[in-house]
Amino acid sequence: MSTDRSFTAALVQMRTGLLPEPSLAQGTRLIREAAAQGAQYVQTPEVSNMMQLNRTALFEHLKFEAADPSLKAYRALAKELKIHLHIGSLALRFSDEKAVNRSFLIGPEGDILASYDKIHMFDIDLPGGESYRESSNYQPGETAVISDLPWGRIGLTICYDLRFPALYRALAESGASFISVPSAFTRKTGEAHWHTLLRARAIETGCFVFAAAQCGLHENKRETFGHSLIVDPWGEVLAEGGVEPGVVLARIDPSRVETARKAIPSLQHGRRFSVADPKAGPDHLHLVRGSA
Repeated sequence: MSTDRSFTAALVQMRTGLLPEPSLAQGTRLIREAAAQGAQYVQTPEVSNMMQLNRTALFEHLKFEAADPSLKAYRALAKELKIHLHIGSLALRFSDEKAVNRSFLIGPEGDILASYDKIHMFDIDLPGGESYRESSNYQPGETAVISDLPWGRIGLTICYDLRFPALYRALAESGASFISVPSAFTRKTGEAHWHTLLRARAIETGCFVFAAAQCGLHENKRETFGHSLIVDPWGEVLAEGGVEPGVVLARIDPSRVETARKAIPSLQHGRRFSVADPKAGPDHLHLVRGSA
């Protein structure tokens, strides 16, 4: 009996448009391409269904989860291809006033194994005039999510979550061997931080990191970085995309998680501590302290 637990992971790199229908067609074509190359786990980027900066246009096309045609189609596709299909996220209706940025892990029978709402909102003013206010349209999530794959547990995160390392340590301490970071990083922040942050999260947690990315100049004039990455638990980049839509694959050996964690067992060495001289400051700086 074989003891090989390795599998092939694929990242689908997309250039999502303004409308769900052509975005679904693009995603479906690339997922089929990944499966044809032997991928057993396939991940798409953040907001795989549409990238709308205009609030009116966004809410015109938003659907509730139960009625979303993209989710329905992707569930059928996962069942047809017999793969674990991880839709990095879909923009869905949460209420009359808010959307939700929700990731879906779909099993080979088309069932939803887990879903995760992006916790950290991208509210940023970048040098050069770019400005984003994700919280004006989206309701943030409140719960970290971990789920089981046949090869180990996977922790679900999305894009801007990447800058909050406590989330990743919590997922690793909850048993994750893999962490997903489907993203739509801007070109400017991607050039500066994308590789460094993803490799750091892999090294800190001893996890494989799967990060499917949006790429290029979108219909809404936003430019995203691309460079989808698969990183191993030692921080080595196993596969990397370019700046055009396509598929990135790597063979994943889950035993490398244990090897990395034995070499540097930092997950076992964490200790509680206090700050000797804490300063008063804005409340948002102290969320991790709790309500005490």
